[in-house]
Amino acid sequence: MQEIINTSPHKDNGSKITTNQIEHFKKLSWREKICYGFGDFGNGFMFDLGQAYLTKYWIDICTIPAAAVAGIFAFTKIFDAFMDPIAGSLIDRRKNIGRRGKFRPVMMISSIVLALLTIVTFTMPDLSLSGKILFAYVAYMAWGLVYSFTNIPYGSLASVMTRDISERSQLATTRQAGSIGAQLITGMAFVPIVIASGDPRHGFFVAAIIMSIIGVIGFYICYRNTRENVPVLRNTEAEKKAGFSDYIRVVFTNKPLLCIILMTLFTISAMNTNNQMMIFFCQYNLGNMGLQPLVNGIMMGCSVLGILLIPTLVKKFGKKKTAVSGLLIGCIANILNFVITTNIYTFIILVTIGYVALAIPNGITWAFVSDVIDYGEWHNGIRKEGITYAAFNFSRKIAQAIAAVVSSGILVLTGYVANITQSEETLTGIKAAMTLYPGVALGIAAIIIGLFYSLSDDHYKKIANDLSNNLWENGQIK
Repeated sequence: MQEIINTSPHKDNGSKITTNQIEHFKKLSWREKICYGFGDFGNGFMFDLGQAYLTKYWIDICTIPAAAVAGIFAFTKIFDAFMDPIAGSLIDRRKNIGRRGKFRPVMMISSIVLALLTIVTFTMPDLSLSGKILFAYVAYMAWGLVYSFTNIPYGSLASVMTRDISERSQLATTRQAGSIGAQLITGMAFVPIVIASGDPRHGFFVAAIIMSIIGVIGFYICYRNTRENVPVLRNTEAEKKAGFSDYIRVVFTNKPLLCIILMTLFTISAMNTNNQMMIFFCQYNLGNMGLQPLVNGIMMGCSVLGILLIPTLVKKFGKKKTAVSGLLIGCIANILNFVITTNIYTFIILVTIGYVALAIPNGITWAFVSDVIDYGEWHNGIRKEGITYAAFNFSRKIAQAIAAVVSSGILVLTGYVANITQSEETLTGIKAAMTLYPGVALGIAAIIIGLFYSLSDDHYKKIANDLSNNLWENGQIK
């Protein structure tokens, strides 16, 4: 019988066990599931700062024109997106895998560098306008590249922790809980730290340091308490012979992956536009920037509670139906929020419903990604977690670029000028970016998943059983 190298630290490095001695559908302890979620908790303390506050920092504090900020975000995110496949392929090519596994060491080391670069992005030397723009480009491009080497191994890790559908939905829940938890804390604490400092420039810098330290701690908890439990065939004959065209084939013949990519373009751009515009909406449309922590606290606090329902909903309705339902509810709530006259009470209620409804399918996405990684191996006979996750991450980066263009672009088009009373046209533009764009985007995402995603839970169970017996679609994996 073919032997498999077990990279779990429960075994000595290089130990070999046969497939009939392995529990591929491992039941994870709640400690391991929760600690996996701490990875995205740590990630959020660095990632969310850039998505929610860099626009404000660069435009209002560094006095970079909104059009230039839109260009910085758009270019750097597209650059990052094309760096993702390179990062994924380098991670896939790791050969000397030690007892700590393939993904966790890369994730941990990269997270420390990411923390340092997060602080750098909220630092602006005393330069000319062109110098400031150049500094912002370089700092954020470097940040995005290191983020790829942090996020890709973290996301790939779940696919080798277990193949059990229920366990994966719980991992997706803890990951989304970590992400929303980070958004909740940063959303409530960041602005008060900035205001308390007295000097906004100094406040942004101090807040970035605090959040980055917490971020590294979150990744360390994940690193120390998770394991790569599923033994995977590495360095097979097919992998050794694989060339660039085979890497392309792994991605572009994976139809479920392509559906997830398309869905993500709309869901993540909707979420990021919401987060980026919240501070502008509270300051100008609601008349008090200090309301931002309150609104974020209610919106994200309820989202944490909502995503706890993911395992129950998935068990009862399946991943696809649950995701589509959430997207449709989010679509309706956001469009209503645009149509209704601005009122703090109806705004908070509807933005909360919309965000909770989006958080659930966003959480399920992590389970989808693990499934499509396995599907890719089953369909092609070659396992490439890094490049597959990188393709998915590519869509997230493009979605972030879209959100930046929508947010900054609308400010430019509607004549936004920092720290003055805004015109009616500008207020309408801020509201449209905050509510209407997410509503339309979520509706399109619902159509994509509802009509075109074909990897049902029952189909996945067959795939998982085949892979557990070293089988792919056309025979034995060798």
